[in-house]
Amino acid sequence: MRVTTWNVNSIRARVGRVDAWVEHRRPDVILLQETKCTDEDFPTSTLAALGYEVSHWGEDQWNGVAVASRVGLDDVVRGFPQRGDAPAAPRLISATCAGVRVHSVYVPNGRELNDPQYLYKLIFLERLLGLVESGRPTVLAGDFNVAPADIDVYDPARFRGQTHTSREERAAIAAIERAGLRDVTREHHLGPGIYTWWNYRPQMFSSNRGLRIDLALCSDDVADRVTAVEIDTEERAGHRPSDHAPVTIEFDLAE
Repeated sequence: MRVTTWNVNSIRARVGRVDAWVEHRRPDVILLQETKCTDEDFPTSTLAALGYEVSHWGEDQWNGVAVASRVGLDDVVRGFPQRGDAPAAPRLISATCAGVRVHSVYVPNGRELNDPQYLYKLIFLERLLGLVESGRPTVLAGDFNVAPADIDVYDPARFRGQTHTSREERAAIAAIERAGLRDVTREHHLGPGIYTWWNYRPQMFSSNRGLRIDLALCSDDVADRVTAVEIDTEERAGHRPSDHAPVTIEFDLAE
């Protein structure tokens, strides 16, 4: 089973690239973030033509998440099962695909450490703990807007005192891992220079000055069977790319 997570940074701006990539790579499940469109404007029909069932939750211009699957799409949930008084922005969508519970997550950016959005980000990350279910194959993947460690940042000193690398954000990711999910990208790529996002400024991508903020956190029963993790950096190049690269994990749950 192959599961891809990809922040497309506006599906309307990149629908041609996304369709071409999906048709060529054919992952079983696709988790998209930052689609920046309403449900009506999402290109469901083009993915359906490629054999995918689709569930999208979005709003015009901001946020937006989706799950597309060619191995079944059941029990779709928009947002957290218990939202409480948290803003109901389209940042999380969950489904069951071939017996695996998948979650497409787009964590708030946080802006600055003294911004109210930073507290919202920490609350959002804490609520992700509620998605960890004992004994259920789980993939929690997407744009977390957190680089878990200094090795995940091209210049750690440059990011001191900023969002994406703060102690509290990293502690939140560590808490999810302690709850039972594993960072399979780091397990399969141990060295430095492994990134998923590059700023659009000139030469940031060509010189590999990026951050690893798109994560795939998996339960033990999935992580133990992961055979490959691929960051498709070629998709970050070329004409009008997203600033994120797709991340694909491959695993076999067959006994």
